[in-house]
Amino acid sequence: KSKEIFFIKVKSHAEDLPPPPPPPPPHLPRFTAAAQVRVTLTLLLCALSACCNLAVLYSASRNHRKRSHVRLLITNLAVADLLVAFVVMPLDAVWNITVQWLAGDLACRTLMFLKLVAMYSCAFVTVVISLDRQAAVLNPLSINKARKRNKVLLTVAWTMSVVLSIPQVFVFHVVVIDSPKRFIQCTTYGSFSSRWQETLYNMLTFTFLFLLPLFIMISCYSRILFEISKKMTEDSLLSNEVQLRRSKNNIPRARMRTLKMTVVIVLSFMVCWTPYYMLGLWYWFCPAGLEETVSQSLSHILFIFGLLNACLDPIIYGLFTIPLCMRHMYFVNLGLTDILTHIKCISSGSSKMSRDLFCVQ
Repeated sequence: KSKEIFFIKVKSHAEDLPPPPPPPPPHLPRFTAAAQVRVTLTLLLCALSACCNLAVLYSASRNHRKRSHVRLLITNLAVADLLVAFVVMPLDAVWNITVQWLAGDLACRTLMFLKLVAMYSCAFVTVVISLDRQAAVLNPLSINKARKRNKVLLTVAWTMSVVLSIPQVFVFHVVVIDSPKRFIQCTTYGSFSSRWQETLYNMLTFTFLFLLPLFIMISCYSRILFEISKKMTEDSLLSNEVQLRRSKNNIPRARMRTLKMTVVIVLSFMVCWTPYYMLGLWYWFCPAGLEETVSQSLSHILFIFGLLNACLDPIIYGLFTIPLCMRHMYFVNLGLTDILTHIKCISSGSSKMSRDLFCVQ
């Protein structure tokens, strides 16, 4: 009986307590100082990427007499980077300024689709370039089939970019909230019935966008270096004077140039995007811990660093093509094209492997 009296007193006391306070209103994003810096840097990168990649397209399209398969690859890479410059970068800048989504549901779905197409195309075209370099070293006699092969690979790359981006049209939509004030956002909220489904979708995107291209690029350039090292070892065992001369002059030069290209290509892709995707992985699996540990400023910096890859691509590949193309066009007017091509091939090495790798006219 004493227990009953105790519970009655506790119950009556609880009824006298005031109701619990309402939950705090949702935290709405604001155009902070860090976001302002992000917008400024994004617009600068947009201008730089547009200028560099348009210069690549202009240089690659000027020589109508000889169109190599390498120029075809560089042109497609420039187009992919221009998609990033004209879709991803302006979209991110304007969205940070307006904070909320003001363009409607159709634009939400369309721009999220185009954004992912741009990012996929950059990764996949880079993979095609890696496969082309691998074929040039491992099977140099198939150089005449390279253009046709690259057209097929580029078609597959662009088709995959479009197909893998289609889900964006269905998972992104406009959401409107009225408390504490009317706010409109383009988001995936409500598209997944549980958290693990959204995490799975993000992980699949992460795999095709970053992990798979990175794995293929590393594999291709590892095989390139292995093949060149193997060729050097075989030539070093020959006593023929011509073979010795080629072993000392041409293969090491091709090896060093390929090694430089390997380091720049792989590291530029890895260094620019790895920090941002690692942050994304952290957010997908532990969003609460990320918000408590990582500041918004660091998130902005890592995204800008990823976008830098679209500016580096034309610079990296342009170092191997643009100066030679410009000199080629200059000497065309002087009637010295054959001399230039001959000097260019000599500087790259007289072996078949060196000509296939670096004489791209």
